Amino acid sequence: MNQQELFDRARRVMPAAGFGNYDPDIIIREGHGSRVWDEDGSEYIDYLIGSGPMVLGHGHPEVVAAVTEQLGKGMTFFAQNAHGIELAEEICRAVTCAEQVRYVSTGTEADMYAMRLARAFTGRDKIIKFEGGYHGMSSEAQMSLAPQDLIDFPVAVPDSDGIPESVRGEMLIAPYNNIDFARALFLEHSSQIAAIIVEPFQRIIPPAPGFLEALREECSKHGAILIFDEVVTGFRVAYGGAQSLYGVTPDMCTLGKLIGGGLPLAAIAGSSDIMSHFDKEKVGADRFVMQIGTLSGNPLAAVAGLKTLEILRRPDQYDKLQAIGETLMREIGHRLESAGHEVQVVGHPTLFDVVFTDKPVRDYRDWLHGTRNKAADLHVQLKKKGILKGLGKFYVSLALTDDDISQTLDIVTDAANKIR
Repeated sequence: MNQQELFDRARRVMPAAGFGNYDPDIIIREGHGSRVWDEDGSEYIDYLIGSGPMVLGHGHPEVVAAVTEQLGKGMTFFAQNAHGIELAEEICRAVTCAEQVRYVSTGTEADMYAMRLARAFTGRDKIIKFEGGYHGMSSEAQMSLAPQDLIDFPVAVPDSDGIPESVRGEMLIAPYNNIDFARALFLEHSSQIAAIIVEPFQRIIPPAPGFLEALREECSKHGAILIFDEVVTGFRVAYGGAQSLYGVTPDMCTLGKLIGGGLPLAAIAGSSDIMSHFDKEKVGADRFVMQIGTLSGNPLAAVAGLKTLEILRRPDQYDKLQAIGETLMREIGHRLESAGHEVQVVGHPTLFDVVFTDKPVRDYRDWLHGTRNKAADLHVQLKKKGILKGLGKFYVSLALTDDDISQTLDIVTDAANKIR
């Protein structure tokens, strides 16, 4: 059955004909290493990599072997398993803020529970979130994720219908990389602010020097919780995540993607006094945060994550990942500039994208004011020629070869001359 037939079937049984994630007109049949194939047999160099988790590439033989071995012993139990405990131990060894870990299945859940824990721990309700920051699909996270109406801060703009109006009042929206505005929010609302939740590396935008350090200082000064959303950056930008890379320790972080090795797994990690709110015997029924999940810590995801992290700990893995990304960032920018485009290649070598602008990109509004139609056109041109990537990000994997990189740059050169 070809893609069009499958798409027609999907359109009958799924809203917008898809899962809600990626272009529904591409239906992936299989992936191996750095490549994926759709149902029509078209081949792509994969910079989407499942939205990040496949940092080793598709079907890594050691991960497949570990999952296959566990598969014969059971897929999930809704009970403790040794692999989940071992993975939690490794997370606590690697991640500075992690004294204890609680598993969930998705990054959305992890961020939702992190905000709930902060409220339980502080007895306060308001959360500071940065415009353009992605923290999943909860009502709080859907405030000012991708607003088109750029209203005055700190008023929140809901990105989805179905969210109670009351949620807006509990979210304070600030511009990323603007510590003065965050300080002003604390001066006005300090006794009400439970937490700041922030991607230490917001989508593709790096933190300005001193920004994360200043957030740490403000939270400590005002008794608020600093939450790093490391669902994307955890074990990708460095083995200990962005908090290791930048040397700033939050009170809590959320993890996902890589820790499940491509299978559903995410986690909240933090100091034991905050995490104790998951323990009714320690905090009492009135301060207890209930958390239950059918697949939380399931053994298949745990063994996939353990093997992925084991491979990442081997010598030179991060050096290789960094070198691949640095080459791609430099050369993609050069090819586009040579074709006459004003561009910034923004991000970290392990995750980045092109923004069509001649100005620095420090926050969501800088990114939004780039030439978005050119970015969309580049996306279309790359896909036509065999590069699969998200609308806002190249994810780099260790499976990429010199031939992949060379072919990618040839495709970018061709696309650069066809963009409107």
